[in-house]
Amino acid sequence: MLRALSFAPLLALWLPLTATAQDPRPDLAALIECRGDLGQLAALAPVLEDPLKAVALGWEPLPQANMFMSEYRLLAPIRVFGHDTQHIAFSGGGVVALLDLPDPRPLAKQLELETAIDTPAKAMFGKEVRSEEVRDAATGKVLIDSAVLNVSNVSSHPDKTLAGCSYSQDLPEEDVEDEAEAPAQAVQPG
Repeated sequence: MLRALSFAPLLALWLPLTATAQDPRPDLAALIECRGDLGQLAALAPVLEDPLKAVALGWEPLPQANMFMSEYRLLAPIRVFGHDTQHIAFSGGGVVALLDLPDPRPLAKQLELETAIDTPAKAMFGKEVRSEEVRDAATGKVLIDSAVLNVSNVSSHPDKTLAGCSYSQDLPEEDVEDEAEAPAQAVQPG
């Protein structure tokens, strides 16, 4: 009779040996708590596209319970917002920890977040924790680099609280308006 083998202990020994200067371990807690930046999150794109790279980092890809999230179980827990978790998810420009908290409201209050939605079925809270101008090295354009801390619940994960950060770099509002007007001006006869 075959016995199920766990590769977790082997993987734990192998992981430290595989880290290199080109492949540093991401600081997931920093990314989740909005202490990271969009570049650090973007550096994880190859890992999110290749399950073997995720496994090499000690992440177990999980079945997709929510079509908007890619979920992973971590080999070792991380501590975020005062809670330990081994369950993380990526969605768009953000990363969240799935915490064993049935109600997101106490954590949102602790983090002094603003209420977006608060109904018996759905709760969403957030606040922009960073918004600063940066210059795009390639184009020279000024962009707004922002990080938004968010806490919520979702029906696909009952009795869990999603807590994390969304990162973005966008054109300033006046530049977006100028770009929207430019094509219209080019069409008008002169």
